[in-house]
Amino acid sequence: MFERYEAGERAVLVHLNFSREGEREDLEELHLLVSSAGVSACGVVTGARSSPHPKYFCGAGKAEEIAALVQAEQADVVIFNHALSPAQERNLEAIFQCRVLDRTGLILDIFAQRARTHEGKLQVELAQLRHLSTRLIRGWTHLERQKGGIGLRGPGETQLETDRRLLRERIKTILRRLEKVEKQREQGRRSRQRREIPTVSLVGYTNAGKSTLFNLVTDSGVYAADQLFATLDPTLRRIEIDEVGPTILADTVGFIRHLPHDLVAAFKATLQETRQADLLLHVVDASDERAGENIEEVQKVLKEIDADEIPQLLVYNKVDLLDDAEPRIDRDDSGRPIRVWVSAQENRGQPQLFRALSDLLGRQIVELSLKLPPSQQRWVNVFFELSAVKSSQYDDEGNCLMKIVLPEPEWLRQLKASQGRLSDFIIH
Repeated sequence: MFERYEAGERAVLVHLNFSREGEREDLEELHLLVSSAGVSACGVVTGARSSPHPKYFCGAGKAEEIAALVQAEQADVVIFNHALSPAQERNLEAIFQCRVLDRTGLILDIFAQRARTHEGKLQVELAQLRHLSTRLIRGWTHLERQKGGIGLRGPGETQLETDRRLLRERIKTILRRLEKVEKQREQGRRSRQRREIPTVSLVGYTNAGKSTLFNLVTDSGVYAADQLFATLDPTLRRIEIDEVGPTILADTVGFIRHLPHDLVAAFKATLQETRQADLLLHVVDASDERAGENIEEVQKVLKEIDADEIPQLLVYNKVDLLDDAEPRIDRDDSGRPIRVWVSAQENRGQPQLFRALSDLLGRQIVELSLKLPPSQQRWVNVFFELSAVKSSQYDDEGNCLMKIVLPEPEWLRQLKASQGRLSDFIIH
């Protein structure tokens, strides 16, 4: 029923550069998507336009050029790195004499390959049915006339109308099932809220390393691979955080530029874990040149699902691929962690991540004035390293008078490390 293709099919890729920012896509990302779908690219056609051609999207001349390449390479499918209208898809197929798939169709196919749980499969099927409902006419052009003639007079429903009715009924069935799954999830969430267990949700651009980080932190065996959309089904695990206690960590589907609206709607139950979280761990591939753009794209999707107001901690992953980058915590002026640098692949930065989670979920900020004698200079250095110093000056006797602002869990850690001696230097 769906436009699924076997791995190993030969595809011609089409990528156009548009002058308008909102219509631009990334060619490198198309290659990643195609390789994730298990398709081999036998040719790439690029071009530039000010706006899409209404009939062929890429223009008549460019369509002829693609058709010649399809013929020469004996390609099975042409994949556009853009969203096509049903009419454009139909017109292009007539010229190319092979199947045409747009960016949405390609992402749907990858999702169909990756879905593992019953809920995930239902969500993918729902997105596929919604996408397919606008493209039904293509397969039934020879049956558009109503049934008639001897023995065929009756309700007068065309094959196309029958199919549309069946699609609508199937969509209703899936929505009912997903509603049931959502109620079960809601019960689980309510019971966690009653016990006051905080929830932390991993979000981020696809292939940023969320599942690898999830496996490192929770010591579980969630499927992780260097490909787009390796994770579709939400996975929840319980972890223990110092000074916070039991915490639920949720791994979710990765986001991508111009994520199809059908997918956002279909994965509502999955993304609900993100909307109900106390804290979002926004995982960023630190080695990606487009890290800044990817952060913006994730923020757009978070806004779309009403999760943009939830507190976030940026986790810059893959520091092993950077020169001279070490795991660390970056804090703002109030001592609150805003960024953590880690390498999930090489198991580096886990203590820093847990410390940042402890600080953020603990929520209490401590503001103190200290008078540290010269013999306690090492604590001056410690508080500067923690970015906790609001102001500092030395008196005539060499004592350091400093005001510090830091999360309560961090202060308690330092108090413990000093065996309680730091409390002797507090100015009341």
